[in-house]
Amino acid sequence: MKNRRVVLITGASSGFGRATAEYLTERGYWVFGTSRHPKKLEPFDTEKWQEIIKMDVNCNESVKKGIVFVMQKAGRIDILINNAGFGLTGSIEDTSLKEARHQFETNFWGMDRTCLQIIPIMRKQGSGYIINISSLAGLVGIPFQAFYSASKFAVEGFTETLRMEVKPFGIKVVLLEPGDFNTPLTFNRQKTKEAQEKTVYWESFQKALSAAEESEIKGGSPKKIAQLIERIINTDKPKLRYKIGPSSTLVSLKAFIPARICEYLIMKTFKLL
Repeated sequence: MKNRRVVLITGASSGFGRATAEYLTERGYWVFGTSRHPKKLEPFDTEKWQEIIKMDVNCNESVKKGIVFVMQKAGRIDILINNAGFGLTGSIEDTSLKEARHQFETNFWGMDRTCLQIIPIMRKQGSGYIINISSLAGLVGIPFQAFYSASKFAVEGFTETLRMEVKPFGIKVVLLEPGDFNTPLTFNRQKTKEAQEKTVYWESFQKALSAAEESEIKGGSPKKIAQLIERIINTDKPKLRYKIGPSSTLVSLKAFIPARICEYLIMKTFKLL
């Protein structure tokens, strides 16, 4: 155990987090996955898991306790995968400030809390990988998912800066930008309170949400994310960004095509034209 690379994955109860935790454990890594409610999870196969620990990234004390536990047990953390997050959908006008703040609290500030605890550990080690799970929605605005997109745009800017700041200490920082994959995010996506009523946005909202869900359900297995992550953490000089999944080509073209054409293609994708 002591000679194995230690991985901490936030939000490991399902989706990308769980797939990555199981895959990396099978590949010989010492994996610690986190969940807000680990006792409520269905039993994990001990062949696939080492540890599932309680951690709420929205709470400073919970994050500190979780990381202290890992350090007491493993003595180091080689790889941090900031995966915890959720989707929020509804028009901007139908989203309360409280709902928008909650989206950022988990998707952005939760990542920041974890990084703040992990960076000193990796600086002392003189090495480490931090992989922040962003989204293609962090590169283009998604209709009726404004605050999800905004939170991921924030992750993008944060990660770009962090990568430069910690590079002298041997810490490698990477953005992973998945497109649509078949994960529980589709069914766990939260609708704002007002979006559940028939507002002036109702028809457009239903079309856009249906298009998003259809694409996600048809998406690939989250195991592809896990496999990419393993390649990244075995790369001496990883790139800043790794795009993967449907729509990555369109997103890559954003910088090279007129804004009106990009907007047209996005609106068409979400059945708004």
